[in-house]
Amino acid sequence: MAKNKKIEVEGKEITIILDKEQEYISLTDMLKAKDGDFFISDWLRNRNTVEYLGIWESVYNPTFNYGEFAIIKSQAGLNSYKLSVKDWVEKTNAIGLKATAGRYGGTYAHPDIAFEFSSGAGLSPALSDSRPVAPILLISQ
Repeated sequence: MAKNKKIEVEGKEITIILDKEQEYISLTDMLKAKDGDFFISDWLRNRNTVEYLGIWESVYNPTFNYGEFAIIKSQAGLNSYKLSVKDWVEKTNAIGLKATAGRYGGTYAHPDIAFEFSSGAGLSPALSDSRPVAPILLISQ
């Protein structure tokens, strides 16, 4: 991962990283900006989320592992099923989500996926200014 930059949204900093010429928005920072108990793992085990991620990956990722995706999709939504971002990426060869460790560690998502996440987390996305990527995210009240 290369450069990091920050945007400020309603007084909260959201990190954006650049990896292979693609920007990824910090879902971790988005959650820090929101009050309440909502976790990325809860969002990721939701069947609708898994289906959305599978569709997104099928469009943008030529090396997506459909076999593993089918297994995950069949278990998504079950109370006993747990899925981490790291597991999702390793099992399906996904490119839309990233889990990083270290100083700038956290969970990052392609802007398309960050918008979808913001809906499920009670955040509302809004495009701002003329930048082609790096949307500005507004926190719902």
